[in-house]
Amino acid sequence: MNFHDITRSHLADTAADSVRPRLAEEAALETHLGTLREQYRDFQRIKVKTAANARQGAELQLQIARTLVSLERGAEAWPMAREALDNLIQARDFESAADCCDVLFRAEQPQSLSALGQGIWLAVTYPMDPELSVELLSHVIEDTPDDADGAAVAATTALFLADVRAQGSQRENLMFFASQQLGEVARRHSQVDNQDAFDAWRDRLELREPDKFLVRLRNIVDVLVQDDWWFDREALQSELPLNEGSKTS
Repeated sequence: MNFHDITRSHLADTAADSVRPRLAEEAALETHLGTLREQYRDFQRIKVKTAANARQGAELQLQIARTLVSLERGAEAWPMAREALDNLIQARDFESAADCCDVLFRAEQPQSLSALGQGIWLAVTYPMDPELSVELLSHVIEDTPDDADGAAVAATTALFLADVRAQGSQRENLMFFASQQLGEVARRHSQVDNQDAFDAWRDRLELREPDKFLVRLRNIVDVLVQDDWWFDREALQSELPLNEGSKTS
């Protein structure tokens, strides 16, 4: 019996098994991308553009960009998502605009950190799906060094937004996720391993009062964005109802 041949055959089959699902997923994404691009070409043929169909066009751009990012074609996705962001801000669709910032971050381009900061600003300033807000803040948590306070501020903000904006089963699920996330941040930041230490850690970092941790979040946003803002924050804030402006301004 040729053991070498048997082993080689077995390894080849295992490799093939791992590749097939990925290839199938990529094929499905390519098919979806083709459909979206055809829809976008149809949109571009519209001669008279209204505010409603302009927003529809921006949503198609966002879907195309998201699919390209899933195919690891971030450089190709960037200009489409970047144009969509401008159009969504103009349409005052802030939830889709924040979603667009998430896509721009995941495209892994030179300005992706700026996109993340602006997405977080939108997600905290405007009421929107708290799952999206938590997702944006999770990027900060994942990319912050263990000994830095930024992850603690982001995780606390995620828990706060889940608490005040989510309802029903979504609130229960998000609160559990965000609590677990904050606990993990505490462990990696200060080796916190019990409730008393956790409470003391939150007190030491001033993570109990929104007026304090949201101001610190604003500093994180400023570091991410630098001077590369793509929309006028002051103009947008001037449109907010009285006393509903964000602490991240």
